[in-house]
Amino acid sequence: MKRISFLLGACALLLVAAPTRSHAQMTTSTTKPAQDKSKRPSPPATASATVGGTKVMIDYSQPSVKGREIFGALEPYGKVWRTGANEATTFTVSKDVKINGQALPAGTYALFSIPGKDEWTIIFNKTAKQWGAFEYKESEDALRVKVKPTTLKQPVERFTITAANSGKVTMQWATTGVEFMVK
Repeated sequence: MKRISFLLGACALLLVAAPTRSHAQMTTSTTKPAQDKSKRPSPPATASATVGGTKVMIDYSQPSVKGREIFGALEPYGKVWRTGANEATTFTVSKDVKINGQALPAGTYALFSIPGKDEWTIIFNKTAKQWGAFEYKESEDALRVKVKPTTLKQPVERFTITAANSGKVTMQWATTGVEFMVK
């Protein structure tokens, strides 16, 4: 009789545990896969060049204007901007370079900017892997350079960075353009 009671108890325990185990397996098998970066509203893009034997690579995401006022509104003047969307834009140089005449060691940097109506600050930050500018720390800046914005003749819908073998790096979005030189 003890043996039958023990078997009935064991069966009851298995019946209670079985649905829990099945539910746990079902939950883990339906886990969402990581987001495909190419399907983001602000898709990834790259710009690259070879400047005097130095490889320059810029990885960024391209937000769109979508009828919005950009600089001075969506991206306020005087505030640090991630210079793109999603993760912070990264700027990589294979050798030591000069940016607008100022030294920047070889490496990978987060590329931030501070837009202004009459002047922008371009920032090369030592903490390359960041989401946006939420964890940005000025104390981690490797270099800051000042540049003058220009008004574009034709608006640019999607934020775009280009890099030329001459060393000119150009950023354009909405009706604003800025550039700096890599030597």
